[in-house]
Amino acid sequence: MLARRIEEVRQATVYGVRKQWIFREAATRYLEENMHLATIANCALYLKQLDPYIGHLPLQQVHMGSLQPFINDRRKLGRKNKSINLALSIARRVLNLSARLWRDENGLTFLETAPLIQMLPLTDARKPYPLSWDEQNRLFRQLPDHLSQMCLFKVNTGCREQEVCQLRWEWEIPVPELNTSVFLIPDKLVKNREDRLVILNKVAASVVNSLRGMHSEYVFTYKGHSVTSINNSAWKRVRKAEGIPARVHDLKHTFGRRLRAAGVPLETRKILLGHRNGDITSHYSAPELEELIEAANRVCEGKSGKTPALVILKQRIA
Repeated sequence: MLARRIEEVRQATVYGVRKQWIFREAATRYLEENMHLATIANCALYLKQLDPYIGHLPLQQVHMGSLQPFINDRRKLGRKNKSINLALSIARRVLNLSARLWRDENGLTFLETAPLIQMLPLTDARKPYPLSWDEQNRLFRQLPDHLSQMCLFKVNTGCREQEVCQLRWEWEIPVPELNTSVFLIPDKLVKNREDRLVILNKVAASVVNSLRGMHSEYVFTYKGHSVTSINNSAWKRVRKAEGIPARVHDLKHTFGRRLRAAGVPLETRKILLGHRNGDITSHYSAPELEELIEAANRVCEGKSGKTPALVILKQRIA
């Protein structure tokens, strides 16, 4: 064993022969080094999906050819190209780090050159489906009360699913000058890693006020516990029964489309939707907050109960 180890060191130092690393080892290192990412759970899931296909292979043998069986099997399961690309992008990231950053004890990278991993064309991508007022009323009316409240809050704030599920009372900030409050979600729980300012229009504020005192920590709960997901069996059952092909994330799209239809400027829409904009989102004056609240209130349902711009858009999609 000593002789073998000496020979390995000699091969590496004299001839530049690399130790053979398998993909599973590199994937494990990637997860260990990126536990701080908000999407680390998804990364782990994609690597778990890839493991039966390439986990046992040396890094040199991971390329589009060895990934093709994974792509074929995912397509047979009905997965969209976008979903498959998410897994391929993680594999590409691991290979790039192996070739450019990670080094062994001899100073050699794990991989000499990273192969080209091509993303699949997004020809089968599902288009956003913003809800009409009629569809929203039908859908929310049939949902269980706790889900209906969460969805009503989501479609009036543009929050992501987990931002709603994990919303805590400690994040609420009173704004006495405007007789209202806002929520500031910490960056570690936000996809773009920026603090998420949640503006409450009159509908969202009424939802929050109706839940005060129900739980000491979480805003939205079910039987005394936090809710882990909106996209559960109840949501899927009601959506199917009503014939509405909307996903949970389409509630965020609905909010964005309604803001646009109401003539809200792009920069204001970006703030309300929680998109990255480079600003310090925790620093706003009362007049600025008043402007944001006024913009958010412009998407509340009016007397007509519909938004013509969205109706026209749906006709074109159909």
